[in-house]
Amino acid sequence: MFKRSLIIASIFSTSLLSGCEDDNTTLIESFPAEGSALPYKVLRSDLIDQNTQQTFEVRNGGFGSAMTAHPTDSSMFYAMTDRGPNASFTGNYGTGKKFPTPDYTSRIGLFKLGQGGSISLVKEILMKRPDGTLITGLPNTSDLGGTGETPYNADGSPILVDPTQPYDEASNPLKLDDYGLDGEGLVALSDGTFWVSDEYGPHMVHFDADGVEIGRINPFADARNTFQLPAEYANRRANRGMEGLAITPDETTLVGIMQSTMYNPSSAVKNLDITRIVTVNLTDGTIGQYLYKQDQAQNSNSEIVALSNNEFLIIERDGAFLFGGPSGEAAAAPDAQKNVYRIDLSTATNLEEIANSAEFTQDSDFGLLLNGSTLEEVVLNSGWTTLADAGIEPARKSLVVDMVAEVQYPHDKMEGLWVIDNNTLGVINDDDFATWSTGGELEQKMLDSNTVDYNHLYIIKDLNLSGE
Repeated sequence: MFKRSLIIASIFSTSLLSGCEDDNTTLIESFPAEGSALPYKVLRSDLIDQNTQQTFEVRNGGFGSAMTAHPTDSSMFYAMTDRGPNASFTGNYGTGKKFPTPDYTSRIGLFKLGQGGSISLVKEILMKRPDGTLITGLPNTSDLGGTGETPYNADGSPILVDPTQPYDEASNPLKLDDYGLDGEGLVALSDGTFWVSDEYGPHMVHFDADGVEIGRINPFADARNTFQLPAEYANRRANRGMEGLAITPDETTLVGIMQSTMYNPSSAVKNLDITRIVTVNLTDGTIGQYLYKQDQAQNSNSEIVALSNNEFLIIERDGAFLFGGPSGEAAAAPDAQKNVYRIDLSTATNLEEIANSAEFTQDSDFGLLLNGSTLEEVVLNSGWTTLADAGIEPARKSLVVDMVAEVQYPHDKMEGLWVIDNNTLGVINDDDFATWSTGGELEQKMLDSNTVDYNHLYIIKDLNLSGE
């Protein structure tokens, strides 16, 4: 295991693992090469699938938006849900999402490996406001990162503060939640607390062991903040915010990665491969920023995990289904990309350390500018070579595992990464609560014509994660 900052926790961890190391080795060795399903429960089963005209299951499931190691027991891992089942929809109140379970609370699940690939859910930790009340996954208001998503019920009616009364902009508006999270990144600390990053703000939220919020970091003028992200992170692309979160092994620094190119300064830069990594020192709030270059434009960076204070693993993926998914065999994508890369930030340029000069400006709204343009605009207009000529280098990366080649990975979303030891990784998908939509109409999410998508854990062995 990695070194922990707390001596007591380190001693406990070493003692515990020394006692279960042989058992855990047996669990890993007996884990099936084709992976294993996580348990789920049904949230509702009364909705009509538009394709089959039969009822289908909305499942919880959903434990694939993030994954992290248990700090002291290597036979256990945490996995997290996002904001709950949802589907893109445009109704009478604008563009937004259908929420078939609008009161759903994002949660962290603790899972344990058993013999022969069995996986059990040990407990769920529901996320709560500082006063102990449950949060929802409904969108934030615009002052805190909301992008105007309208929340709708499954039948297309708006979700209102008082569902028994008609909509009124002043007295009965749309129901929003400034504590609502679309969680996508997760770390578990040795003191029992958690940090979560999300796609709404983006927000980085600190929860105690019972899921009660005890701290927050975001790019807004927010009285809840302990520290603040740079303002440019408020320019995240909707539904593609801070998708991955790590913490350095000494537990001093959070490291977040944005899913795709930020709209910095506008959506004109959407179709690019430039993405950002941000570091936050939890002692004094010092910020670092680095660039990550994707393999192709509009890929998704879905997870980041620390190997050392400078080295990290990153999931980079596209959104394709190897066998076609809900669109059927005709949409099969044999070139689907689901990769894990190793990066080293010590070889990348820290944007925060570049001083103002004739060519560089640190702008309070858009971050580092090169000759008056954001770095995203520079790549759009003249490419990465212009950044290199100015001395800005992205993180170098090397391939660790191609999951399509390794296991014929059938899912669209590869979003959870668990470092089990120096040679072994766990990978999990986000099954979207087994829910999909076409044209705003809800349906079952399928991997192929016969298989419903589900949370699936793969364990990949005999890797070299150290890079040596």
